[in-house]
Amino acid sequence: MRARIYQPARTAMQSGTAKTHSWVLDFAPASSREVDPLMGWTSSTDTQSQVKLRFATKEAALEYASENGIDADVLEPKKRKPNIRPGGYGENFATGRRGAWTH
Repeated sequence: MRARIYQPARTAMQSGTAKTHSWVLDFAPASSREVDPLMGWTSSTDTQSQVKLRFATKEAALEYASENGIDADVLEPKKRKPNIRPGGYGENFATGRRGAWTH
């Protein structure tokens, strides 16, 4: 069995960092998907592709993989530099602001 361990990125609809701190172990598909000729549904005989295991740390995920004989690849996350302005948004409405506020 082949698996990958990664830290999920945030979705396009997400401005926060919820659900991005845990590590996920999911299995690579062992067989290809097929289209049912009558209904048009996509199906597969591989049930492991439906399994996603979440862990608090990368080490816990690696330990689980080694204990269960799973060959796992670790994908390290690409961290972004935080974009924080000095003063922030509230500085626009400060009472001690120098100069006129304009649009």
